[in-house]
Amino acid sequence: MPNSYHKPRKSQQGSLRKRLTLFGCLVVLVFSVGLVVGYFKTREAPRVESVAVDISAPLTRDVVLYFASVDGQTLVAETRTISECQIDEDCLRDTVEALIAGPESGLAPILSTQVKLRGITVVDSLVNIDFSQEMIAAHPGGTQSELLTIYGLADTLAVNFPHLRQVQFLVEGAPVPTLKGHVDLRQPINPDFTLVEEGLAPVGQMTSSSVGGE
Repeated sequence: MPNSYHKPRKSQQGSLRKRLTLFGCLVVLVFSVGLVVGYFKTREAPRVESVAVDISAPLTRDVVLYFASVDGQTLVAETRTISECQIDEDCLRDTVEALIAGPESGLAPILSTQVKLRGITVVDSLVNIDFSQEMIAAHPGGTQSELLTIYGLADTLAVNFPHLRQVQFLVEGAPVPTLKGHVDLRQPINPDFTLVEEGLAPVGQMTSSSVGGE
């Protein structure tokens, strides 16, 4: 009885070792095949070079601003860079704000830095610009100074936005007959480039369309 009992167990252990050995060989084979396939795939894969794209840099655009000459007799063009914009009102606001900020090249301002821009609306080809009361209170007065203020602003808008043909001046939300009694503002103002120094009016895509009243 003892001999017949132990012999089957030795046979079973031998069979188990064979199965384990076979399984181990199979695992090693599969692993080796995987390494070989992975190696060749790595060699055949095209190298993709990464391209760094700077999406943080803000988009800008250049606008032409008209300021007064040093002697206060004419308008002189100065280029300024503002943020890129897609809506007319936003572009107009940035342009007028740049005018209020004043020149950067030794020219004379046409608007006091005390002036606040209260709002801008566009109706067809008409621009309504609403200023704070400093537009009148802080203005130096005088015929030529008033002309430079009115047409410096009207010409600036016309040369940058040719589809906008007239400017209506408002102060504290209401139309005004004049700033200091010299230029009639009861009707919208058409741009007029006769005050611009000869040869200094910018010529290009922005000025290719006609401006002024029909």
